Amino acid sequence: MFILGSLRRGHAVEQFLGPWSSAERPGVRYVEVRPAKASYEVYLHAVEDVGSESFLDLGEFPPLDPDEEADEFGRFLGMAEDPLAALIIAEDRTGAERGRWVNENVVQDEYRDFVRAGRPPKFSPEGLQWPRGSDVL
Repeated sequence: MFILGSLRRGHAVEQFLGPWSSAERPGVRYVEVRPAKASYEVYLHAVEDVGSESFLDLGEFPPLDPDEEADEFGRFLGMAEDPLAALIIAEDRTGAERGRWVNENVVQDEYRDFVRAGRPPKFSPEGLQWPRGSDVL
């Protein structure tokens, strides 16, 4: 699996999880697995859906929860010493799917497809149901 190779080479991987709304405003979620010193950390990002086809940088979107940590944006879900174990944490906690991981920043392209498709609430532009995490957000 190429994603494991990316992680072992020190590159983060991400997965767009689709729409997620708070009571006050619409949002989207994505999960990230990033290499750390001797481990791999898993973060869930829930951001306001303020983008457009010309503004796709999810890392610049404001968090849905304004009380999220300022410097390490995102909710820390766990860590593992092995990249596969980190992917499993992410998948178990967020509903992410094994075959849908992408390299860092490619998640912006997936968000663009979501916007172009009219921000579908239940299914991705590819016709797959959006994942729902079992115990997060």
